[in-house]
Parts: sequence; structure tokens; C-alpha cells
Amino acid sequence: MRPPALAVSIALALVALVAACSRGEPEPIAEPPLKVGFLYVGPVGDGGWSWAHDQARKDLERTFPWVETAFQESVPEGAEAERVLAQYAERGYRLVFATSFGYMDSVLAVAERYPDVTFMHCSGYKRAPNVGTYFGRMEQAKYLAGLIAGRMTRSGRIGFVAPHPIPEVIRLVNGFALGVRAVHPQATVQVVWTNAWFDPGKEKEAAAALVDAGADVVATGADSVAPLQEAQARGVYAIGYDSDARRFAPGAFLTAPMWDWSVVYRDVVRRVRDGTWTSGDFNGGLETGVVRLAPLAEIVPPDVQTLVEQEDARIRSGSLDIFAGPIRDQDGGLRVPEGATIPDTDQLRMDWFVEGVQGTIPR
Repeated sequence: MRPPALAVSIALALVALVAACSRGEPEPIAEPPLKVGFLYVGPVGDGGWSWAHDQARKDLERTFPWVETAFQESVPEGAEAERVLAQYAERGYRLVFATSFGYMDSVLAVAERYPDVTFMHCSGYKRAPNVGTYFGRMEQAKYLAGLIAGRMTRSGRIGFVAPHPIPEVIRLVNGFALGVRAVHPQATVQVVWTNAWFDPGKEKEAAAALVDAGADVVATGADSVAPLQEAQARGVYAIGYDSDARRFAPGAFLTAPMWDWSVVYRDVVRRVRDGTWTSGDFNGGLETGVVRLAPLAEIVPPDVQTLVEQEDARIRSGSLDIFAGPIRDQDGGLRVPEGATIPDTDQLRMDWFVEGVQGTIPR
């Protein structure tokens, strides 16, 4: 009678262990996983910002067997974010990604208390020895989307559903407007603020108000697909954000500037694991793959598609800087003279709209 397979396996393992000990060899020990935590400002099912980050989190687990991840969704900015960050540190997470601008001060406060934990803050500008920042030149993809909007509009009035009046959002509105005006110099971009990252009701109302004001293209910088659906219901074009959401508005969708955060997350995880990570700022553009456009819809004419491909190539090669002068602000003042451009440090603190943008920035 043969012994059970499990008994055989155990016996063989014990023989191997005894033999190893008799030779003085160390017992093999499995390396503990690298625990990586994520904080999301919205729900992972938003089809937008938090969804895009969570796709990259899942990519980490598929790519690296030695990575273990966890996430907290819909974490408010402020005291609650600080509590969750500290909780990750206490539970042995060696790397934490905080994925909203408003988490910046909470990250810095917790990082000071846990110097052995690496923190990465998305879209911020403050660093510490164990805090780095990361973002991408999404304004480049927004510029390309603006080219499409400028070519597709008939009224010359384009709407933009904007979440919060912070430098990140202002910069993206400006990049979009510069693209619009590059092909339609008389066009305007009307901004309506929702003061929320994810609020389908407010986003729908904002889109409706823009269409009522004459916009025949509605772009969004917020997280839900509500503006796209409202655009389709009202018979106008739509440009999304964060995800290829054409299935929600197939008759209106033109394209969407999108993020691929796996470009950042894979690199940071590798460097934290091998001990080569150092605090710094990542701000890659189209050439890195962290930002891109969703495939253009079939309703976008071939000549417009060709234009976008050409300008995409120019940006990737460095021959086109979308923030190169001359650039005037919405009041007509010269902000960037001919031959100059806007330094990254100023872009991170941008608090003014370019010419052609209609709307105010709450102070």
C-alpha cells in the first residue's frame, strides 16, 4: 500500500532540510512581499480618475508576484486622509501612493512620523526625503483634444466641465484652450466649476448649462461620464477624460485624454524594492506613455485625425512646446513673450486663464 501523497511530500521535505543542515547551508526563506497602499479620492468605479489609478494598481499585482497591494477609495482630503496614511504605515506598508492633490499636506505630516516608509504624492509640488511627487504633462493630451474640439465646433463655443479651481485643473483647461485656438482663433472655451471631483449630478447640470449657453462641444475634466451622456442627449459632441467611455455616448464621443499610471507605478515599485529610490518629481509627457489620447472616434474627419497625429509627433519630439509664447491671458495681458515658455515651477502654480477662456477662478 502506497503512503498518501501528502505524507511523501512531507517526508521528502524533511530529508532535504536535514541534508541542508548537515552541510551547514542556510534554510531558504521566502522574501516577504512589498506591501503597497493606495488612497483614492473617488470610487474605483467612477470610470475616471480613481478608476485609472486602480487599473495601474491591478497591473502591479499582475506584473510583480512579490507585490501585495491594498486600496482605500473615496477618502476625503484632510484629517481622514492622514488617518488612512498612518494606518498603512502602522500595518507594514513600505510604499504608499496618495492620488489626489488635496492629500499633499497630510502626506507630509505622516511621512515625518514614518521616515522608513516611502510616500508618493500625485500632482503636488512639496517633497521630503521620503516623499516624492508624480504627475504627467496631461496638458499635452488636452491640447490635442482641443485641436479636435476647435475643428469640430460650428458655433465657436466650447464648454469645459471643471472640478476644482486648483493649478492642476487650470493648467489643463489652458492646454485645451490653446489647442482650440490654434485651429480656431475666434473660438471660446466656457468653464463651469462643479467644486467636486466626482459628482454626476453636478457634472450633468454643468454640461446642460454649457449647452444652453451655446456650446456644441462639451469637454470634461471631472470624473464621471455624466457630461458625455448629457452631450449625447442634447445632440452635441463630447470629449471625455481618464477613460475611453465611448460606449456611454457613442454618438457624441470624439476622444478622451487618458492616463496610464502603470508607467510610474512599475518604475517606483522596482526602485523601492532594490533600494535605489530617491525623492524627486516625475512629470512625463506623451513620449513616456503616461498620457495619451483614446483612439479617435470614426466621426472625426480624416484630415483632423492627420492633424492630431502630426502635432502628437511634434510634441513627442520636443519641437512643439504648447506653453511657448506668445501667450496672453484672458484679459489680453502678455504673460509669455515670444521665444519664452512657462517653467515647470510656474506651471505647478498656475492661477490664470489663457486668452479665449471664459470664466473666473475663485480665489
